[in-house]
This record gives sequence, structure tokens and C-alpha cells, in this order.
Amino acid sequence: MADPRFFDRQGPFVLRDILPRVGIEDAPQRGADVQFLDVAPLDTAGPEDVSFLDNPKYLDAFKATRAGACFVDPAQSVHCPTATIALETSTPYSAFARAAAAFYPTESGLDVSSDAPAVHPTARVAPRCTIAPGVTIGPGAEIGEGTTIGPQVHIGRGVVIGKDCTIHHAATVTHAIIGARVEIGPGVRIGQCGFGFAPDPPGYVAVPQLGRVLIGDDVNIGANTTIDRGAGPDTEIGDHSRLDNLVQIAHNVVLGKGCVIAAQVGISGSTKVGDYVVMAGQVGLAGHLTVAGGITLAGKAGVTHDLPNPGTYGGFPAVPVRDWRLKVATLSRLAKKRYRKDG
Repeated sequence: MADPRFFDRQGPFVLRDILPRVGIEDAPQRGADVQFLDVAPLDTAGPEDVSFLDNPKYLDAFKATRAGACFVDPAQSVHCPTATIALETSTPYSAFARAAAAFYPTESGLDVSSDAPAVHPTARVAPRCTIAPGVTIGPGAEIGEGTTIGPQVHIGRGVVIGKDCTIHHAATVTHAIIGARVEIGPGVRIGQCGFGFAPDPPGYVAVPQLGRVLIGDDVNIGANTTIDRGAGPDTEIGDHSRLDNLVQIAHNVVLGKGCVIAAQVGISGSTKVGDYVVMAGQVGLAGHLTVAGGITLAGKAGVTHDLPNPGTYGGFPAVPVRDWRLKVATLSRLAKKRYRKDG
């Protein structure tokens, strides 16, 4: 379930009340009166949760799910576990998005009213903290001993920040659990809604982003970097990682410990990065990939497939750096030959 510190859940709902909201007119023969409490990803869903299968890459998770009901394309419903009610639809992702919106209606985006104190009465701020002018700290937030919060910072509802952290001016932190000795640069945005939209014939359906951002100890995050909260699973940043300015981490990304990420790197949703990975400037990673620990990616590398073996990679699509340099050198020689011939 989504963390109640950050999200207010509605319901429960019986299945026959959920289905009209998502565009399914006919309830399945079994389970129409079954009560559901929440939505959840395939791998964590239980018998009282509704889930979905949209990407065939997650077919094994679908076969093993414990979800009580699951939106699924008719072609894949044959793989549905016997204990799970298959909710057949040609648009399972958008159906799930609408169901999730029923359980979690759109937030106002405001944690405190205009006449509320800067530090909400239910927030807990440890002794020896420094809170600069213009800071707002939302209800239920916790700030650890010795942490410094700069001017115009916004700390959202339920956020937990460990001891001896430094948050520089004009940063915003929502939907996040942050470890100790973390430094967050000016203008950083942590915990905002991820870029999740389900294609649907009338247009796009916003998918509620019900996860969190989990940041380990001794992490440094540079100015104007953005880290989206998870869509259901959490976005995670491992201990001792270093993120430069202007880095984009999308929803559900898992970044291992000790990673070094240079400026203008973008990591797409649900990609998992191992420990001690180094990414030079302007590297881009597609979504739903796995990058093994110990890998180094040269500047502007474009990763479009899993990288299971440690090493150094470059180019687009990224290949072992020796192969990339050979290709560049070969193209350069061919171009010079052609130039001399035509000249």
C-alpha cells in the first residue's frame, strides 16, 4: 500500500463499483462483490489489492502475483493465477490508472494553509537544527538532529530527514525518507510526481504516483537535480552516491550505493543501476533496464539494452568502449578516403 504519511486512501470498494470507473461495463462472472482495499504492483500485491499487466516483460511477475484482481489484455489472461480475477481490457494500464485515482483522489499539492505557521504543529524538529527564514515544514514531518535547512525550502507532509543533513535554499522535498549526512543543493526537487501517463483512445490518463523517494546515508545531490517519487514501487538512491547538478532520476529507478552521476544524465523509469556505477555527462538510459555494478558510461552514451557485465561502455547504442572507439576510427578513415577521392 502507499505510505499513509504521504497519501490518503479512499475505499474500500467492491469490484462492481470499480469497473464502471475504468470503462469496463460487464463485471466478471466471479468476484463482482469482492471488496478491495488498495492498488499495488504485481510483485507486492495481496488478495485485497488490484494490479495490472501491461508490459510483457513482467509476465513472470503476473504468473506469480497474489493480487486479488488484475487488469490484463485478453491475450495474456490465460496466464492469470487461479486465485486472481482477470479483468480483461485492451488498455490495462489506463484502467489501472483510473482505479488508482479512485483509491487516491488528486492531491491539492498544498501541505499547509496560507495562515498556518511555517513549521506545522505536528512536525517534529530535533534540537540543534537550523531553520532559515521562509522555510515551510508540513504536517508529520521529522527533521533529525543537527540538520540545516536553508531559506525558502519546502519540506512536505510526512517527510523524514535524518541527522546532520544540509538542504540548500529553494529546494523542495516531498514524499521522501532521507538518511543521515545528506546534502541537497539549491533548487533540487525531490518527490514530485513521476512522468506516468497511460495511453487511452480519448487521450492520456494520469497514473497516480503512489511511491516514495528513499535516499540513503552520505548522499550528495547537486543543484537543480530532480528525483521523481515512485509510481508504486519506490525510487531509491543508495548510500554514498554523488549526483551532479541537473540530473534527472525518473520514477521507480533504483540507484545502487557509491554511484557517481555527472551533469545532464537522465535515467528513465524503472531502470535498476548496480553499485559503484559511473556515468559521465549527458548519458541517457532507457526505461526498464538493468545496469550491472562496476560499469562506467562514457559521456553522451545512450543505453538502450541491459548491460549485465562490468566494464566501460560508450556510444549510441552503448557498446564496450573499445568497440565504440574502433567504430569511430573506422568511420573517420572512410570519411577521409571519400573526401580525398571526391576532392
